[in-house]
Amino acid sequence: MWTLQVCEPDAVTDQPPGRSMFDYDARPATPQVVLVGYRASAAGYGIRDFLSRNRVPYEWVEADDAERLRGLVDREQLPADRLPLCVLPDGTQLAPATVEGVAAGLGMVAAPSLAEYDLAIVGAGPAGLAAAVYAASEGLRAVAVEAVAPGGQAGTTSMIENYLGFPQGISGSELATRATAQARRFGAEILLARPLVDIATDGAAYVGRLSDQTVVRARTMLVASGVDWRRLEVPGLDDLLDAGVYYGAGPSEALTCQGGRVAVVGGGNSAGQAVVRFSRYASQVTLLVRGPTLDASMSQYLVDQVTRLPNVDVRTSTEIVEVDADTRLRAVVLSAGDHAHVRLSVDSLFICIGGVPRTQGLSRIGLAIDEAGYLRTGAELARSKGMLDGWPLARPPLPLETNLPGLFAAGDVRSGSIKRCAAAIGEGSMAVALVHRRLAELGGEQ
Repeated sequence: MWTLQVCEPDAVTDQPPGRSMFDYDARPATPQVVLVGYRASAAGYGIRDFLSRNRVPYEWVEADDAERLRGLVDREQLPADRLPLCVLPDGTQLAPATVEGVAAGLGMVAAPSLAEYDLAIVGAGPAGLAAAVYAASEGLRAVAVEAVAPGGQAGTTSMIENYLGFPQGISGSELATRATAQARRFGAEILLARPLVDIATDGAAYVGRLSDQTVVRARTMLVASGVDWRRLEVPGLDDLLDAGVYYGAGPSEALTCQGGRVAVVGGGNSAGQAVVRFSRYASQVTLLVRGPTLDASMSQYLVDQVTRLPNVDVRTSTEIVEVDADTRLRAVVLSAGDHAHVRLSVDSLFICIGGVPRTQGLSRIGLAIDEAGYLRTGAELARSKGMLDGWPLARPPLPLETNLPGLFAAGDVRSGSIKRCAAAIGEGSMAVALVHRRLAELGGEQ
């Protein structure tokens, strides 16, 4: 039996004794994606993360594992500069593989079906997916553009337990999968694996250009791109990205922590959910919190869970000041409240310390932002000196509307938003009602 590493690992599947996990003579009837590379590879991690978050089963093979490579590829023909290698289900080999190439090879890259849409949505997190569902269900021609996978950061959450209507909780991955299917059932298009690189105006419409030069034109636009993880400023840390150091807590790395030592940095809900996830696999999980308590920014239900886990150690008033590594992370040096330095051996470090707005591709169009870079909308624009200079309409901006008519913002990327999944979904839904008003101004809805 051929055991697969699946996108959302909730349990480890045992394999028959004496058989390689990668048994090419006992392949399933339907071949799956195979990745070959080195674990400490940013490119390999990017593809694993992409496949995991899009719920595509795959098998990972270390490039120096001769037994598991036998029958797949000649190791002599696989130099390091051609890794990672991806073998697609039809036998096609991509070397070196990229996220864009793998997505295209799996048929996940589609061209826009229309020359113009009523609404283009940048980002398919909770806000973007909610907007896609409501827009399409109300007859609007809607398209959403997503760089990686539906769900955004919420899609990597192991369990959302305080979301209305799910008393037993729901994983971020499942919520994203259901919302994506719902949006597509109503007729919304979702374009994956191509980030937005530029927005321009075309009369009263907006034109978005994607990384593969695909152009999306729409009468209105909603920016629901969310946030990126804030960087932790520690010397040498960036050199270890995807070699033991990760931002966020992507599901692709959970199984690799089996029996290992994991540290999580952060004091919010994302960090708490990461601790709960990794505690199922790692022998020891250490939560490192800069503040004096968890209660300041973590929901009480998560505080209760984290503090009850027997293999979790919570260290407050603690920061990382150094890293110890060779080809990958080996340990971190901590500074506690008494300024004493302590070395903590770890195999993996996951950093979940809040976000910075994801506004790549938006800079040239002149959107108004606040001091932290979040998009200003609605009444906040009127309160900010100079933000409405050049506003062309007699009416003030609608709620969620930016300083450009018909261009809206919702979810975590918006200034003043409440950083909660349910709030983002509410804003995405609300944005559709405002889109209707803007479309009416433009001469009626088509």
